[in-house]
Amino acid sequence: MKLVIGLRTKKGQEPALLSWLSDVRYRIIGREADKGLLFRLFIYLILLDTAYIYLKPVLHMVTTMVKNADDLLDPAVNWFPRIVYLGNLQDAWEWLKYPKALSISLMLALSVAIFQTLSCAVTGYAFARLRVPFKNLMFFFLLLTFIVPMQVTILPNIIYARELGLLNTIYPIIVPAFFGLGLKGALFVIIYRQFFSTQPKELEEAARIDGASVYKIFYKVMMPLAKPAILVVFLFSFIWTWNDFYLPSMYLADIETAPLSMGISRIASALKQQAEVYGPSVTDESIRMATTFLMIIPPMILYTFTQRWFIEGVERTGLVE
Repeated sequence: MKLVIGLRTKKGQEPALLSWLSDVRYRIIGREADKGLLFRLFIYLILLDTAYIYLKPVLHMVTTMVKNADDLLDPAVNWFPRIVYLGNLQDAWEWLKYPKALSISLMLALSVAIFQTLSCAVTGYAFARLRVPFKNLMFFFLLLTFIVPMQVTILPNIIYARELGLLNTIYPIIVPAFFGLGLKGALFVIIYRQFFSTQPKELEEAARIDGASVYKIFYKVMMPLAKPAILVVFLFSFIWTWNDFYLPSMYLADIETAPLSMGISRIASALKQQAEVYGPSVTDESIRMATTFLMIIPPMILYTFTQRWFIEGVERTGLVE
């Protein structure tokens, strides 16, 4: 008691030791529920667990594809192989015809992403800002295209593509994107509509006073402001087209060199047939992992350089709501 009393700084103030203990308690627990050390540790623990859930399949894929037959048969080898074996990756490279398949996938995904980014921006701006007759009815039909499954309309599209001589080409996939259709086109229009609806109308009014037309207002005023939405739509369109297997399998079924999404399916079918004839091989799983790794590398590189702007764009376009 004498020690505590002796630690008083001024007359009438609480002891310095009690003040220090109170300060430590506030640092650990926090004056508010979300400011203390315990809360931050809890958040970090959740983030680490979530990261582990998402990274574990990727780490398993990478470690499996670099194992040789001995490491695959040895139950003691789990995560780290004794020898880094790149033969499975080389086999997957050759089976996929990777340079040619990569160029087809890049051309297809980039073309669709660019066309959808521009055409859906025009459509979304029209729904958000322009006074068009029956605009609400047309937006209702747009929502129907978003709700109706693609499998319902694929047969008429294949018939039209065959009559126009466009089967076994990428044009049946690219041309709809030029008109704002294609894979998830309605969703991109909704994203643009949501973004343009939040912009102040004073910008357009000031541009009209200066004599700007509707087209000039769109390209000179609204589009520079829509960079977050543009990036979100471009990345979504690119990734979904890159991973899409259904449309290429419908239109490009008879060509020898196909996009990577079809190449993975063909390799899986070939390995299955080979296993039925000769029995399962030890390296089948490693080859599957290697083909998957070659498939996801380009999107991972793209997202690595654009993740900052992508997260900002998702927040500003209202997708988190």
